[in-house]
Amino acid sequence: MADASTIRLLDNPLSSDPEAARAKHIGAVPRGVEFLVVGGATLFLYPLLWLLRAAIGLDSAELAVGFLMFHGAHLINDPHFSVTYLLFYKDARRRAFGPTFEAWQRVRYLIAGVFVPLALAAWLLGALVLGSARSLGWAIQLMFLLVGWHYVKQGFGVLSVLSARRGVRYSVLERRALLAHCFAGWAYAWSSPASPAVEAEEKGVIYFSLAHPPLLEQLCAIAFVLSTLVLAGVLVRKWQRERRVPPLAPLTGLLVSIWAWSVYSSADPLLLYMIPALHSLQYLYFVWLLSKNQARAAEQPPFFGPPAPRRLLFLAASSLVLGWLLFHAGPELFDGARRAAQRRTHEPLGELGATPYFAAIFVFVNVHHYFMDNVIWRRENPEMRHLRD
Repeated sequence: MADASTIRLLDNPLSSDPEAARAKHIGAVPRGVEFLVVGGATLFLYPLLWLLRAAIGLDSAELAVGFLMFHGAHLINDPHFSVTYLLFYKDARRRAFGPTFEAWQRVRYLIAGVFVPLALAAWLLGALVLGSARSLGWAIQLMFLLVGWHYVKQGFGVLSVLSARRGVRYSVLERRALLAHCFAGWAYAWSSPASPAVEAEEKGVIYFSLAHPPLLEQLCAIAFVLSTLVLAGVLVRKWQRERRVPPLAPLTGLLVSIWAWSVYSSADPLLLYMIPALHSLQYLYFVWLLSKNQARAAEQPPFFGPPAPRRLLFLAASSLVLGWLLFHAGPELFDGARRAAQRRTHEPLGELGATPYFAAIFVFVNVHHYFMDNVIWRRENPEMRHLRD
């Protein structure tokens, strides 16, 4: 999602013309719905999931929630990854070599769009060809390291964009305090709990995890506590000076991304299954905002493009199909062929397990997603002006 610079793009989010302002709010999402989709639903899920456990027991509740989230991934999690490819590689030649992007944004685009996927593909293909669970395990651990960065960064983007749309601005000091809390939360979530290097399994791949020393966990915990105190002080100062604090929905989106989905993600055993979907829903809301406003602008002169609902429906359908290809059809094709070959030769599955291609593709898409997001949701991307509407 948006980085720290996006907030400066969104100055004057509403026109001073009352008629224009009213026009922009036609079809606007109710604030209550927005609160829920950007993270507020998590707060209501805690008591609901507790009641579910009390009513049918942990085992039955875990089976029901796990089943629901497994199949819900087809509609929420998978499209949240695949739509990033559709947004990122649209008009790729013009973005990489034309005048659309400034020089540094073109560099970022080429790194995220060419260098990163080539490097990842070489790493993962090498691991598969060599049958190296150790090499594939390192790639999996890179994914786990970066996912926390992605979660908190998206939370900051939620705060930045939605606050700006409500006319709330942050000083340099305030943004630094907010970002410090984000990154301290990321570090603490990754370092906790402290543990030695142990044998782990992910998508069938068996590998040894990286050790997390107790001292590292303690230092990150101290940094997280200090960043919390600093942020609280900065917000109190903002209230004293301006008589305003971050609006409820943006602040909830930020804090839920850090506290509920990252640092204390295991606080509820059932919510743990739902966090990827909640994060994806948060992301898809901003994709919808951006794409809806782009589609509406394309309807107007001099473009006279197709109706906005048709464009949005095509984007949604394309995301669903691409998500199915990336996470289901593609991995099953390669892993199925590998299993058939091993049955013919009577070879054991080994440490790569039964689905190494699924593991490799899953890691590739996740890590590449993080890098593409870091290019899309920046103020240097001229398309971000559509988030003002």
